[in-house]
Amino acid sequence: MDKQQVIFKDLGTIDYSSAWEIQEKLLQENVAVKMEARKNNIHINPNDVTTTHHLLFCEHPPVYTLGKSGKESNLLISDEELHNKGIELFKTNRGGDITFHGLEQIVGYPIFDLEKFSTDIGIYLRNIEEVIIRTLLDYNIKAERSIGETGVWIDAAFPLKARKICAIGVRCSRWITMHGFALNVNTDLSYFENIIPCGIQDKKVTSIKKELGSEIDIVEVKKKLQHNFEEIFQIQIA
Repeated sequence: MDKQQVIFKDLGTIDYSSAWEIQEKLLQENVAVKMEARKNNIHINPNDVTTTHHLLFCEHPPVYTLGKSGKESNLLISDEELHNKGIELFKTNRGGDITFHGLEQIVGYPIFDLEKFSTDIGIYLRNIEEVIIRTLLDYNIKAERSIGETGVWIDAAFPLKARKICAIGVRCSRWITMHGFALNVNTDLSYFENIIPCGIQDKKVTSIKKELGSEIDIVEVKKKLQHNFEEIFQIQIA
């Protein structure tokens, strides 16, 4: 079987709302294609529908995002403090609770048509986790899943040592995905002190830099992520 083709674009440093608009536009374009196809042929094969897969990477200026199921009480500072610190706050339509996005953190937004992969959100999330786990293994960092919690962790089985290195939260409409993952590379982790990350008490946050004790080439990490997306999802990135 031919591999699914995915258009890759690195958006560089971009504000959160602009990246959200780009994702929403790509999602809605794909939804429109599917609706038109179904209007013309009820029994159409999903592989015959000309939806387009995208993979976007970017970094955001400091921003906290709150998912649909998130609790505002997990933000530990006031609006005035947010303003003084130059941090934005957005309520989003992704799953999950509150997290932080900032510079030197790779944020990935796959806009995939899951009808051409597997219509199982659980499998999709586990595949994204596997991409991150394999990428970290390239740096000799042994990362893993934490039972019952989406994302990627280190020492997940040890409550006093467990620390999250990648947050994941997605939205899916007519099996088209948006939002995605946030992998801490050289991220300033002090921003996480102002929130209860992902609404999970008493668990720390980490980064590749913190684990290895030195600054990491973020461009290199992006290349490794692309390669592992190709391997795990069996896609070809253009």
